[in-house]
Amino acid sequence: VQLQASGGGLVQAGGSLNLTCAASGFTFDDYAIGWFRQAPGKEREGVSCVNSNDGTSYYKESVKGRFAISSDNAKNTVYLQMNSLKPEDTAVYYCAAHQGRWGYRDYFWRRGVDYWGQGTLVTVSS
Repeated sequence: VQLQASGGGLVQAGGSLNLTCAASGFTFDDYAIGWFRQAPGKEREGVSCVNSNDGTSYYKESVKGRFAISSDNAKNTVYLQMNSLKPEDTAVYYCAAHQGRWGYRDYFWRRGVDYWGQGTLVTVSS
């Protein structure tokens, strides 16, 4: 099983990045994929999640309207388009998989993670 996150980098405030989470080794359609982030000295937090079985998605309040999650089941890949980036978005971003449908509370409370990917660093300069 592998979750490969990529697409991070250094960007100025107001800029955009598109993160990619490529999955392999499991039946992608049976899993929800979520993005988490962890800033230095802070706890890991949920950013956005998409459920493959019904297409529902969730967003952390502070990224609503700026971030968009999408899924390409044919490519076993989930994307996180991040626009209007702010310095407070700086963190290591991780993708994770949960078998079945990921409920809102379980996702944001980081419960039910079956697989973690490695992180990709996003740095937003002011």
